[in-house]
Formats: sequence, C-alpha cells, structure tokens
Amino acid sequence: RHAVCIFYLVLRALDTVEDDMSIPLDVKVPMLHEFHSHLYQPDWKYTESKEKDRQVLEDFPTISMEFRNLSKVYQDVISDICHKMGVGMAEFLEKKVDSQREWDKYCHYVAGLVGIGLSRLFSASELEDSIVGQDTDLANSMGLFLQKTNIIRDYLEDQLEGREFWPREVWSRYAKKLSDLAKPENIDVAVQCLNELITNALHHVPDVLTYLSRLKNQSVFNFCAIPQVMAIATLAACYNNQQVFRGVVKIRKGQAVTLMMDATNIQAVKAIMYQYVEEIYQKIPSTDPSSNKTQQVIASIRAMSLPGSPMASRHHYSPIYLSCAMLLAALSWQYLSTLSKATEEYVQAGED
Repeated sequence: RHAVCIFYLVLRALDTVEDDMSIPLDVKVPMLHEFHSHLYQPDWKYTESKEKDRQVLEDFPTISMEFRNLSKVYQDVISDICHKMGVGMAEFLEKKVDSQREWDKYCHYVAGLVGIGLSRLFSASELEDSIVGQDTDLANSMGLFLQKTNIIRDYLEDQLEGREFWPREVWSRYAKKLSDLAKPENIDVAVQCLNELITNALHHVPDVLTYLSRLKNQSVFNFCAIPQVMAIATLAACYNNQQVFRGVVKIRKGQAVTLMMDATNIQAVKAIMYQYVEEIYQKIPSTDPSSNKTQQVIASIRAMSLPGSPMASRHHYSPIYLSCAMLLAALSWQYLSTLSKATEEYVQAGED
C-alpha cells in the first residue's frame, strides 16, 4: 500500500512539472530528465509552480523521505519508472502525436509505464506471481487502454486547453485541423474519426483480460479491474456519439457504483466486457469506414469473454470484500459528483 501510494505521489509530482506551462522548455526538459535523482536528495523541492497540484512539488522532501523509507526493491522500481517517464515526457514536449505508432509510444510513457511499474510492485510484494511483473506487454496494454479512453473522451476539454493528443495519422483523413472536428458541419466525419480511435483502443481488451486472469490477490484484482470496466463503459458511451464533440460524455454515477461492486472476479469482468462490446456492436453504422475492423475486434473480445473460455478465475470473494467494495463505491460516488460538477463548470466556462 505504501509503495503504491508513494509511486502515485512521485508520478503526480513529475506530471505537475510536465503540465506547468509557466516553466520554459530549456528549464523543463532537464527537470524531467533529472527528476528521478531528486528522490535521493532530501532537501530538493520546487516552489515556483503555478499548477493546482503544486503542493506535491513544494512539499517534495516529505514524499522523497517516505520513498527512501521503502524497501530497496520498491525504490528501484519507482526510480526506474520515474526516470523512463521523465525522458518520454520530455520527448513529447517538443513534438505532437503524429502516427498511431507514436500514439502508442506517448501512451506508453504516460500510462503504460504506470501499468508496468505497478505490476513490478505487485510481484515484488509477492502478492502476485513473478510473471505479472515480468510480462511488460500485458502491463503496458492495461495502461494504454485507460489512457486512450481518456484521450478519446476528453477531445473537447483538451481542445479548450490547447492540447492535442489524437494522432494526426487518423484525424487528418477526416479534417484539415483537429479543431475542425468540433464544427457542426463536420459532425459526420468527426464521429467516423471517433469510431476509428475507439476501435484502435478496443484492441487492448484481450490483453487486459489475460492480465486480470493472472491475478490471485483480491485487493490487487479490484484495484486493477475497476478502472478497466469503467473504461469499457466509457468507450461504449462515446462510440458513435456526437456529444463527444459538444460537451462531456460520462457514465452515470449509479452505473459507476454498480461496476465497482460487480468487478470482483475475472468471470464478472468478462461478462461486463461482453455486455459493453455488444452495446458498441449494436451501434456500428453500416456506412462507417471502420465498421469491419470494429466487428473483427469485437469478435475477438467475445471469444475471450464467453462462459467457458480458457481463463479460469484464481480467486473468490467473501462478504468482507463486498463491504469494502460498497465503502469504495460510496467514496467514489462523492468523488465522481465533485469531479463531474467541476468538469461541467469548466466546459460551461469555455463555452461562455
């Protein structure tokens, strides 16, 4: 628990440096490259950030002290991932995401590495088998599926902020500029572009299911599975949905709570994945340029999600886990309420 908590705070601090547009590039790039070394410098902190999360930089000595109190095996994982992520973030500061391969690379740096780092921590703790930390391809897919879902959903918010994460290789087939997709007259091609990117993201689902099928610790399973089922539900809500280009698309709070309480074993997660890819399948327009590819990837997910497919669950859950899930759901309800309200206010301000 402590290792995961410190891992999160270290990466939150690193991400705050990346997000801070007030830091000049000639300062920011070396900061990102060297950030991992500050974990071993008791007095290092940064007090000039203008970001909302600047506290993690201003109080970094507290974080780095707790980091150094962790077992060396945890320190090595966190420091290594922090170094690789800093280098990757610096690389994409000065270039945009052009090809689909670069999209995968960017998502690897900012999210795939998180999946890899967490997996290595799970194995180092011996809560999970060594294969979980060693199979970096599957761990990477866990991160990519979540990150691509966020990038797809957040099109309008990113446009308002002046950020572009949709790969040029895809959107340039539908518009001259990425911002053109938000114009009412371009809504049909915008939705086709959206559907192609969702189809791309769905290719990670088989890896997600394989990864989750290997987990044996209940807490680790819940921690990993809940974001993944939230992601597939979000993609189903976004697929072929014009609202992505007009405002915020989000799953209902009650739906989120149900997913949290249900995603407690691999069979349940497979059933959830099957449910939402069926929902997508029913919405595929016959005229959509990506329709065949979407149908193909859904077929592969169906094959892995059907009852009796070769992925037996390695764990069971008891009433105590349901109680924990209900507590998590209650806390998450409050969080989601606050988050959705803040997002709606932000988008409304942008429209005004």
